[in-house]
Amino acid sequence: MAAPPDANDVLEDVTMVERSMDNPELFALLYDRYFQEVYRYLAARLGGEQVEDLVAEAFLLAFDGRCGFDPQRGTVRSWLFGIATNVVARHRRREGRRLNALSKIAAEDSGDGHEDRVTSQLAAQASRPELIRGLKGLSKGDRDVVFLLVFGGLGYEEIAAALDVPVGTVGSRFNRARKKLRKALGDVNPIGEW
Repeated sequence: MAAPPDANDVLEDVTMVERSMDNPELFALLYDRYFQEVYRYLAARLGGEQVEDLVAEAFLLAFDGRCGFDPQRGTVRSWLFGIATNVVARHRRREGRRLNALSKIAAEDSGDGHEDRVTSQLAAQASRPELIRGLKGLSKGDRDVVFLLVFGGLGYEEIAAALDVPVGTVGSRFNRARKKLRKALGDVNPIGEW
């Protein structure tokens, strides 16, 4: 799990966003600082295909929307992970539409989205099919919280800012997800102490 930025980094990030309004090249410093974290998160959520394009999409959206960044709502890091989570949702919708179109053309029903396939592959590798069933059984919001915590390395406050929900909602979603996953695994905690 990556350590959240310290107070100096947070202040520097906010300054870079603000200064990039007049000097857009400064936004590249944020790209350099957070590219690897966002890349790992998106790769974990979506697999290796198209991840570079989706990371680029996330940073382009952040760059285009930087005037709307509000440091009162969270850190630049959590803002970027919120954008990346939205990119995942948008990608899954596009993929779903594409698969539906292909199924009509080829009379082929794919069923699962890419994230479900990635989750299934991870389970097969870890010999934990019951974990996959548990993950698939989570609501989108609960799954996003788990993935931001596990793959993004974000804490509750950062997840709240990324998803634009109260910290208490993050706690509730995570608690609900943990209970469902434990039940799916026969009362075994899949990721150590949460």
